[in-house]
Amino acid sequence: MTTDELRDVILAVLGEIAPEATMADLDPDVRFRDQFEFSSVDFLNFTIKLQARLGVQIPETDCTRMASLSGCLAYLAPKCAQEEV
Repeated sequence: MTTDELRDVILAVLGEIAPEATMADLDPDVRFRDQFEFSSVDFLNFTIKLQARLGVQIPETDCTRMASLSGCLAYLAPKCAQEEV
């Protein structure tokens, strides 16, 4: 999966969880909850959906690494590459 494809999946899942968020205005380096209403329950649902959509495991201890789009990409890219092998 390319970085652009991964970004598209992340943004699609994010849009499902937070439909009020404007993805075009999303700053990739700022935490989601600092940019729009994104509760801890929303974040949990976001990680669950990402796991299901991408077929990867995200341990609870790693969830803080996925607080922003950049963080998600950095964390998930190697995991998705491993799944393709």
